[in-house]
Amino acid sequence: MLNNIMNNSSRFFGMIATILGHSVPGQAEENVEKNEKNSLTSPHVPVLLDAVLESFADRDDGVLVDCTLGYAGHSEALLRAHPHLQLVGIDRDPEALAFSEKRLEPFRDRVELLHGSFSTLLPQILATRKISGVLADFGVSSLQLDKMDRGFSFESETLDMRMDPGRGLSAADLVNTYSADRLEYIFREYGEIRQAGRLAQAIVQARKRTPIRSGRELAEIILQLFPRRGRIHPATQPFQAIRIEVNDELGEIERLLDTLEAHPPAGAVVSLITFHSLEDRLVKSRFRRWSQRCICPPEAIRCSCGGDHALGRVLNKKPHTAEAAELKSNSRARSAKLRSFQFRETLPEKTGSLLQP
Repeated sequence: MLNNIMNNSSRFFGMIATILGHSVPGQAEENVEKNEKNSLTSPHVPVLLDAVLESFADRDDGVLVDCTLGYAGHSEALLRAHPHLQLVGIDRDPEALAFSEKRLEPFRDRVELLHGSFSTLLPQILATRKISGVLADFGVSSLQLDKMDRGFSFESETLDMRMDPGRGLSAADLVNTYSADRLEYIFREYGEIRQAGRLAQAIVQARKRTPIRSGRELAEIILQLFPRRGRIHPATQPFQAIRIEVNDELGEIERLLDTLEAHPPAGAVVSLITFHSLEDRLVKSRFRRWSQRCICPPEAIRCSCGGDHALGRVLNKKPHTAEAAELKSNSRARSAKLRSFQFRETLPEKTGSLLQP
């Protein structure tokens, strides 16, 4: 599957692959051409770039997997900093891949791009390549947020929110078909909204009158229930919750962590950027568990497990966050947190047992 090469990629790499026979559509390249205006200036500013570079500073060779390639800001910087490093970039967004294909053309001999979800593709990569690093930035790109036709925005005339526009239910499908109970669960669990039930009922009542077809319409429903106070738009958390559900974002992160735990790449550094507490808790708790030497039950009087079960070590006790200079130029970095972990060169046996709660 990793060798299923796209027919239209020979101009640049000859190494862009597809998953499940779903290739990057030609329309994505046309959109990129329009966005570029004859320039390969990235439409998205990579967050915490210096911290990412620092976390991989000693990764001089091997293969680094960028699980969320996006517009290749992090990947380009890493390839420039490490002339012998190979890169595998993964993304669900065909438009982002088409842009990155061109942006990374100077490194074409060291780059392989894959279209699909990292939770599906990473197990295959770990089984066939010597991995020295894994990077993931779980945020939504600025371009995805700002492009009205992607349906992420409060002002958009569409309501989509899919990372891969060709797959799965859209946000419009979700808000117009999910039960009130299911909507309440999503808003409570993924948006951490106190009045999740009221919001769910308001959406159900609104769609009875006419289907909700745009981000603008949905934002208006939310504003009627929660008037704007302060800088943060009241629709921010509800939109986040819907986006998480549409793209199964938390499930993707858990599957990524499960894969790394079951098949830990010896010596590899894993750096993960999160943007809200739900994501950060998943990463923080898993890194903590991976660093535990003793796995005896809490009630055990003394250690009987051998005390050598740590998969590696946490590289930064506190997460890296954006400094003032970065926040001044990129306000969307304000909630970003980078946590890094390094696996041991020699791993303990039966690491899969750590998957048990």
